[in-house]
Amino acid sequence: MSDNKVYTVIGLMSGTSLDGIDASIMKSDGQGFAESIDFISLPYDDADRAAIRAAFGLYNINDAIVQRAEEVSTQKHIQAVEAVLKQAGLRASDIDLIGYHGQTIYHAPQDNVTVQIGDGLKLSQVTGIDVVNDFRSADVKAGGEGAPLIPLYHQALMSEQKRPVAIVNIGGVSNITYLGEENDILAFDTGTGNAFIDDLVVKNTNQTFDIDGAIASAGRVQTDLINKWVSADYFKRIPPKSLDRDGWNILDDIKQLSFEDSVATLTAFTVAGIIEATKHLPSMPENWFICGGGGNNKTMMQWLEKELPTATIKPIEALGFNGDSIEAEGFGYLAVRSVLGLPLSVPTTTSVPEPMSGGKLYQSK
Repeated sequence: MSDNKVYTVIGLMSGTSLDGIDASIMKSDGQGFAESIDFISLPYDDADRAAIRAAFGLYNINDAIVQRAEEVSTQKHIQAVEAVLKQAGLRASDIDLIGYHGQTIYHAPQDNVTVQIGDGLKLSQVTGIDVVNDFRSADVKAGGEGAPLIPLYHQALMSEQKRPVAIVNIGGVSNITYLGEENDILAFDTGTGNAFIDDLVVKNTNQTFDIDGAIASAGRVQTDLINKWVSADYFKRIPPKSLDRDGWNILDDIKQLSFEDSVATLTAFTVAGIIEATKHLPSMPENWFICGGGGNNKTMMQWLEKELPTATIKPIEALGFNGDSIEAEGFGYLAVRSVLGLPLSVPTTTSVPEPMSGGKLYQSK
């Protein structure tokens, strides 16, 4: 169904790096039209981050730790909505929908389980805006991976770009969207992103991430560990495929390394995962656009350029987009598609058997 209406929506995203909540205001018809209006990123404080991190790896939503994490996360998302509305000079009545991803704490599609915490009903009631959340469950229940979900938004954004083209989102986990000449699409998680790097930085410094990749550039990459890690079965699996943030048994391997060498090696592993992904692409794109936190990591970008010397690699800002807001915008876009009954995923993005809609609507009144 399509009503040709252009919706004004707020998209909310909290990634597994736990750096904060991204909130984007955008307009979209849920199909080919998407226009960014405003964006903020609301950082977590240490107490919020600790409460949410404690729930990682848990899947019982009745667990007291999970319920506490959901309470903290929901309240922070309410603050993010209020903050982005204030910055944009808009009122709740100006917004049609909120696309609320929530916080992933457990992702095991092989067991038909994915858990995103976040109280959609409370968010709708407090803000006075209809909310769509629970984007992944229908896909996973149908046998899909439930991730990545933003590729259809990437496809809408890249409608004017020469094909084939690749968009890589380097967030807590990294994923790639390949768009071919016949408008074909392939998407999958490529491996680790910023999550482990950010964990180390938080533990060892007063920063929440490796600014400009300065820490990685000061360390030495342990190539023996990279060679060991890329031998994992995951990299051999035919996509689509997806990962849990903690789906890697690699942290014991870096315990004896210096802080700088650990960050450098984890950064190189993120790059290596992207390179491994090229083995599964139908053809090699000439143009690659990077979004997410990794696009701001100069060292990561330089190493990626070195490994893909025949490609042109640019931050997605080169196309006039805000790479930090793309994922939040994407969930605003998916919220519109959800209320229209349009697919959020297709077989070549999540392995779902057929194009699949999803999401749960909470009406504010």
